[in-house]
Amino acid sequence: MDIATQFEFSLPMGYVDNEGVVHKNGVIRLATAADEIFPNKNAKVKTNPSYLPIVLLSRVIVELGTVDVINTNVIENLFTKDFTYLQDLYNRLNEHGEDTFRTKCPNCSAKIKVDVPSLGE
Repeated sequence: MDIATQFEFSLPMGYVDNEGVVHKNGVIRLATAADEIFPNKNAKVKTNPSYLPIVLLSRVIVELGTVDVINTNVIENLFTKDFTYLQDLYNRLNEHGEDTFRTKCPNCSAKIKVDVPSLGE
């Protein structure tokens, strides 16, 4: 049995790097137990538990456009719409095991269900 562990995504707005380049397409992997445990040792998470999703996402996003390193700084600088999208994606993939999303069609605003394609085994 093959298990998909990585999934492509496309951010609604996109991460804008220091040079003004917009990065929308990326890859997220399924979280491990370590991804859930180790961030609790992070000093920022200890003083501000709401920082936990930033650390988690920085660990499980493996690609974002041509950004060399995905770290907490990248996640901190996402637009709120993109950050919320990634939190929802993380929760659906890791807590619910779903690889589909309910969203709105960008053209007609109809509610649609979109499959998140797997990148591999």
